[in-house]
Amino acid sequence: MRVLAASGPSGGHIFPALSFLSELKAEHQNIETLLILPKTCVIGKEEKLPCKLKYVSISGLKFKLNSKNILAAFNFLKGSLQSLFILIDFRPDVVIGFGSLSCVPVIIFARLLRINTLIHEQNVIPGRANMFLAMFADRIAISFPKTRDYFRRHCKKIAYAGNPIRPELTRMDKPEALNFFGLSNDKFTILVMGGSQGSHRINLEFQKTILGISGELGFQVIHLSGSRDYSFLKPRYNGLNTQVRLFDFLKPMHYAYSAADLVISRAGATTISEIIFFGLPAILIPYPYAWAHQFANARILEENGCAVIIRDEELSTGRLKSGIEYFMSHPDKMKNMRLAYRDFIIPDSSRELAREVIALAS
Repeated sequence: MRVLAASGPSGGHIFPALSFLSELKAEHQNIETLLILPKTCVIGKEEKLPCKLKYVSISGLKFKLNSKNILAAFNFLKGSLQSLFILIDFRPDVVIGFGSLSCVPVIIFARLLRINTLIHEQNVIPGRANMFLAMFADRIAISFPKTRDYFRRHCKKIAYAGNPIRPELTRMDKPEALNFFGLSNDKFTILVMGGSQGSHRINLEFQKTILGISGELGFQVIHLSGSRDYSFLKPRYNGLNTQVRLFDFLKPMHYAYSAADLVISRAGATTISEIIFFGLPAILIPYPYAWAHQFANARILEENGCAVIIRDEELSTGRLKSGIEYFMSHPDKMKNMRLAYRDFIIPDSSRELAREVIALAS
């Protein structure tokens, strides 16, 4: 059996695709798998992957008349032809799309070639590509029950599968996780992150916040800054009374999640799924240029009493300081936030998707 997956360039699309393909290969070793990615994607070019890899020329496309978009339109046509040739050459039994523009020609051509298809939506509010592709797909896998409201015309196709997280993300004992970072067992631990690329806005405001209250509060920090801000933040954290472990990127994220008492983060779909899995209280700052998607993701946690939301335009050192102080002085609130995660039904997402794909192939 052959299974072809297609994904967009961001970690929010790729990580669920790789998690699904890893589970599929683990359960069915005789299955041949292939992943299609845009050429602009850097993830996967130097890593050991559970599948073969092909790249297509598709890049972001906006409906504006300028030289950049004319080139993007040409690349879309070129990438569509490349996708068709890959389909004809690989001859998959099932095609699964994980969202974004690069999945559009793959799913449509698969439909024309009478290959069964499935699309997976990571966010609460579906992206434009998946909203369009819903009419072509045989099955629609969603990560949150609320997403059903956006696919009402296709309700018979829907399967609640959750959002696959990386298989290496396993829960571990907190003392062991803290020891990995050389941090204290008796201090409040804050994990700061901004998605796979980091967030300059969060990095800047948190760094100013910690400089203002360093030594006042007994906490310690694991800060994932992204590559762009690492060299900027490094010298500013040197010499502080507060213990800070700064990383541009951290691959063994299960240590950070297991060590943390509180997360300060953006609200991408993958991040939200991982926070739910580890049951962590959170201060969420939705990315303003993906506001509808990230705010809806964050609201899932806020409505269940697991997180508080700060709008990006309201983010300040004062808001962060008061938030940190509040959580540190209200341990009962933190305990209740952790307990609230019991209301989430977390399916074994990679396995559920694998079952759906095998059923389609049959």
